[in-house]
Amino acid sequence: MYRNYRQVLFERLRAVLQDKVRLEDLRLTVEEPPQVEMGDYALPIAFELARTFRKAPRKIADELVAAIGNVPGFSGFEVAGAGYLNGRLDRNAAAHRFAEGQESLPETREFILVEHTSINPNKAAHVGHLRNAILGDTLVRLLRAANSTVGVQNYIDNTGVQVADVVVALTHLQQLDLPGVQRWMRELAARGERIDYACWDLYAKVSQWYDAEPEQKQARKQIRLDTLHALEAGGNDTASIAELVSTAVLRRHLETMFRIGIEYEFLPRESEILHLHFWDAAFALLQRTGVLYQESEGKNAGCWVMRRAGTAGADGENPDEEAKVIVRSNGTVTYVGKDIAYHLWKFNKLGLNFGYRLFHTYPGGGQCWISAEQSDESAPHFGHADAIYNVIDSRQADPQNNVIEALRGMGYTQVAENYHHFSYEMVALTPRCAMELGYAVSPEDQDRAYIEVSGRKGFGVKADDLIDKLIAAATVQVDARHPELDPADRESIARKIAIGALRYYMLRYTRTTVIAFDMQDALSFEGETGPYVQYAIVRAANIFRKAGITPEQALEQFGPVDAKPYFTGEDGNSLWELWLLASKSVHVLEKAIQTTEPAHLAKYAFQLAQQFSNFYHRHHVLTEADPARKAVLLATAAIAQRELIRALGWMGMEAPDVM
Repeated sequence: MYRNYRQVLFERLRAVLQDKVRLEDLRLTVEEPPQVEMGDYALPIAFELARTFRKAPRKIADELVAAIGNVPGFSGFEVAGAGYLNGRLDRNAAAHRFAEGQESLPETREFILVEHTSINPNKAAHVGHLRNAILGDTLVRLLRAANSTVGVQNYIDNTGVQVADVVVALTHLQQLDLPGVQRWMRELAARGERIDYACWDLYAKVSQWYDAEPEQKQARKQIRLDTLHALEAGGNDTASIAELVSTAVLRRHLETMFRIGIEYEFLPRESEILHLHFWDAAFALLQRTGVLYQESEGKNAGCWVMRRAGTAGADGENPDEEAKVIVRSNGTVTYVGKDIAYHLWKFNKLGLNFGYRLFHTYPGGGQCWISAEQSDESAPHFGHADAIYNVIDSRQADPQNNVIEALRGMGYTQVAENYHHFSYEMVALTPRCAMELGYAVSPEDQDRAYIEVSGRKGFGVKADDLIDKLIAAATVQVDARHPELDPADRESIARKIAIGALRYYMLRYTRTTVIAFDMQDALSFEGETGPYVQYAIVRAANIFRKAGITPEQALEQFGPVDAKPYFTGEDGNSLWELWLLASKSVHVLEKAIQTTEPAHLAKYAFQLAQQFSNFYHRHHVLTEADPARKAVLLATAAIAQRELIRALGWMGMEAPDVM
């Protein structure tokens, strides 16, 4: 409703102004009046036109009201304040139109790739990975809700230094060869121990081992470098160990993320980028277009480098000390170099392709494919994106910008414009949450706003441990509230509450905000939380259950009712305010996509739940004696519940039947 009426109004304004102003220069925006009594739309267009027409904004607004005349769906227009153009909808007609069906957006032909999660397959996922995955999955859901065709990828750095560190731990700290690692993995499975948890401990130990003996530091770092080179080269026992362990850890990552409703379609691996010679093709293109040059002196002598954006570059006499190294002097390729090759593939500019092998089938039937050197016969193809979104934390802004600049330097200007770094800040813990998770927190740290976590230092929160704790805490509440239910039903309810609480908490903060996660705050039924929004849906369901009708039937019964008398006066304004807010879900969806900020949707869902809670306490729906008024109240509950369910679905949440 919101978007359609807004579009009708914009078209009328353009028709009025087409002979008086350049329409391409006209910015038409909509704001909300401070009170619903003042109207449903507030347009600041008169302020924008004041300089062009050389008149006071209020005078321009008066002339616009006279020129606009009658607009379908609107009851009238008036001037407010210093020159706002306020529009009032025909509340009865608008409500019936909104009740009849949900607004949708037109389909787009653009194919968008979203890459998210991208955990190094060397240990268990942690709480920071949850923010990445939830942000990425929500972006996918938003884009698909807006009728975009979206591919979901999870990049796997299986030949990087983090995997090399675990291999060093196994081969040097544990003194295991390839058969020994195979035996160790079988023994873990027999004991019911998780390989991602075992590798978590090994990673912390080897990180300390590198620095434990100062006289051995250089030699141990050389072991790390030699192991890394063996992984990149492939075809040796060291690479085989990395393949075994990283693949087993990757499977655990998929299981962890599926617990919170996240699935992937394709897992591109760095090993195939190397072995299928993606980098060789990219290197030739980078050289041919002059993006890379080999430095002959200075600290980067012998390296292939590219000028960083925003720097002066080499002056012809002295080397560019700020240049970004893409190929080291020893011939190894940096992360950015491999990333450039990978993104050329994403945009179908490389001339090469992965092989594809089916890796995992989800319980619902969804398939997840992994990169390979040769394809299965039935394999689909991935890549060929028109636009991409990379969900990567803000600390990786420089490498991301380097890839963009390389694409631009190669002449792919439009491609570079369609490359989006979907950045976010870190996740920490409140001291209270850290203690609840079993960590010792010093009195000094207990007074801090948050405590940073570090897997390398051994202070980290495994994602599955956090999910388990949230479910356990939610189970305590559900058991106390609903002891009459079957244990399986109580477990299902607790899981939905816990996952909803987690996902909402990760989405309610803007991406540029550091999150201090707190379990008690996340699970609270009061305040801006997932359970609060879920509870609004459950309350609405209770109304319909007690009334003996479905929400759909309530909206059908609303059809012949003249709602105008019930949308006037103080009570009517409060009802209309709820209808108007509920009608804005698609507009909020568009805003969340345009700004790449899912927090807008989380805030909207909370505000709608608040409005419904006020309605729930103010109006006695079930005991209303006036049949027409009761029909309006039931329809109000139905549209609020409908849009709350839809908003939660876009965030990957669902409401249980009871709470």
